[in-house]
Amino acid sequence: MNKELMEALDILEKEKHIKKAAMLEAIENSLLTACKNHFGRADNIKVNINPETCDFAVYAQKEVVEEVEEPLLQISLAEARMMNPNFQLGDVVQIPVESKSFGRIATQNAKNVILQKIREEERRVLYNDWYALEKDIVPGVVQRYLGKNISINLGKVDAILNESEQVRTEVFQPTERIKVYVLEVKDTTKGPRISVSRTHPDLVKRLFELEVAEVKDGTVEIKAIAREAGSRTKIAVKSNDPNVDPVGACVGVNGSRVGSVVHELRGEKIDIINWDDNAAYLIENALSPAKVICVVADEEAREALVIVPDYQLSLAIGKEGQNARLAAKLTGYKIDIKSETQAREQGLFEEMGLDGQTEEGVYDNNYQDDYSDDYQGDYQTDYQDEYTDNHQNDYQEEYYDYQDENLSE
Repeated sequence: MNKELMEALDILEKEKHIKKAAMLEAIENSLLTACKNHFGRADNIKVNINPETCDFAVYAQKEVVEEVEEPLLQISLAEARMMNPNFQLGDVVQIPVESKSFGRIATQNAKNVILQKIREEERRVLYNDWYALEKDIVPGVVQRYLGKNISINLGKVDAILNESEQVRTEVFQPTERIKVYVLEVKDTTKGPRISVSRTHPDLVKRLFELEVAEVKDGTVEIKAIAREAGSRTKIAVKSNDPNVDPVGACVGVNGSRVGSVVHELRGEKIDIINWDDNAAYLIENALSPAKVICVVADEEAREALVIVPDYQLSLAIGKEGQNARLAAKLTGYKIDIKSETQAREQGLFEEMGLDGQTEEGVYDNNYQDDYSDDYQGDYQTDYQDEYTDNHQNDYQEEYYDYQDENLSE
């Protein structure tokens, strides 16, 4: 038994995750390469390796002939019968080849073949490991700026955070620890090339999976995400368990869970809303924290008309249209927001028949009050105060100031 070789292969398999079978194949190829360098050819060379004991033997197969014309491929009958008197003309004799007789150059070439195989297997293992992490988040350490790109150390490999995948408001210092979303893993001759992102919407989703056990195990499902990196994100959540409040689960006690995500995103504001299969209800939730009088959704055209109280118009649209824009991205609907005065002037209430009656997908003021009490009561009672105090104070103050300025003008 070749104990030294077996121990070396066991260490490689344990530390670098290189399979023993791959290394035995590399050893076989290296011996064939050494034979080719030593004899000039290796067409008739056979290498036998026992994978259990790691014992190996090298043989040269030669044909028994009357007169030898090619010494590397043939052996005389007389010489063959000295080895075994039963050999006949045309038989194939296996002649042992002593690897110790190889010259320095042949040995060095054999060594290079093995080292090359080790490097290839290391790259293959590393690529497979990181390819499995594609579309996931990983922790990293900021190394240095490469022009406008950033080099991120992920352990055994480095990743590139391109300028297009950076949040404009974020500035990192060397040795700073951050989490990044793995966009793509490419296999190259120098190892895996990994592209990461800090702006991808799924970064928020993966962060919630880390922080919220209910999201990770599937009890709470994130149905949609709309993000403007560095500023605000809206996520719509749905519970697969009637006893679990999806918004409350994501917010956490005193906003602890959502607070951890906000901290990792460097203060980016996050709105968490209830998902609803009814497009009108979903759009109303998506425009939160603005209150809505009615919503008319056209599922075929993917368009919606939303009417809000006059004093809520600025809040519904948001600063520079951000709230409405994110709501549109989240729901997939083109949203047209009008104030109550605008709707009455244009005769929209009469056109839609909103004179105290409620139709599917359209609801008036009275229905809105009932909906708020019945459908969202638990969230508003149990979580709204915590969510507002810990998460949305700045947002509401900013937009109420914006609204007051518009009204005063």
